[in-house]
Amino acid sequence: MKEKYGEVSFTRDGHVAILEIDRPPHNHVSVELMRDLADALVDIDEERELRATVLCSAGKSFCAGADLTAPSGVGGPQGQAINPLYDEAVRLFSAKKPIVAAVQGAAVGAGLGLALTADFRIASPEARFTANFVKLGFHPGFGITHTLPRVIGTQKAELMCLTGRRLKGEEALAWGLVDELVPIEKLRATALALAQEIAENAPLAIQSTRATFRAELAAAVRKQTDHEFIEQSWLRKTKDFAEGVRAVNERRPGKFVGA
Repeated sequence: MKEKYGEVSFTRDGHVAILEIDRPPHNHVSVELMRDLADALVDIDEERELRATVLCSAGKSFCAGADLTAPSGVGGPQGQAINPLYDEAVRLFSAKKPIVAAVQGAAVGAGLGLALTADFRIASPEARFTANFVKLGFHPGFGITHTLPRVIGTQKAELMCLTGRRLKGEEALAWGLVDELVPIEKLRATALALAQEIAENAPLAIQSTRATFRAELAAAVRKQTDHEFIEQSWLRKTKDFAEGVRAVNERRPGKFVGA
């Protein structure tokens, strides 16, 4: 039976919960979408029979980040929704049960941040991972400056964030950002199989072991997003940010002036 949390559907396969984002056309983040995901994860934590979660998306993109051209959205001119968005990000990292993300297509900006909330990432070769904030004249957010180096190391994380480079599935696998690369037609099944392999084990031991590995991660993300928000707030007022948004919308390199 399918349950709905706004634009997130919730189904079950034995001891595994499956959360699917369906926010066409590119599953852009919003405060409401992240809140729906966090609410679903809270309910999963409270259900004794559920032991792991698969996080996936409908369509061609896993999550193409924030829609920076929407006047009232997360990327709107005043950025008023960004801090509430990060509140929901902290809630995602507070989930108690393991999460396996199935990533196809774009995982951009906050979409990369969303993929990093998972314990493991299964991807198809078509997946693209990008921390493209500097191309917008902006500072990384969603806790990426903490969570990305935690997964791939500081050197590679800084390289991704300072260049805005896009990693293809094969390179993401080599860098350790992805745990397994499979053909897109096998993506969901492979992610589910890993979640089921985890769920075969003693549930209290799973949660205890995971808590040890992710010790204080939610608190660290809270501290980091507070800092990220401060940096984003002043950068949002610059000419370079306005130019970066225009450039991305027009699909061209930005003409930045350092002001």
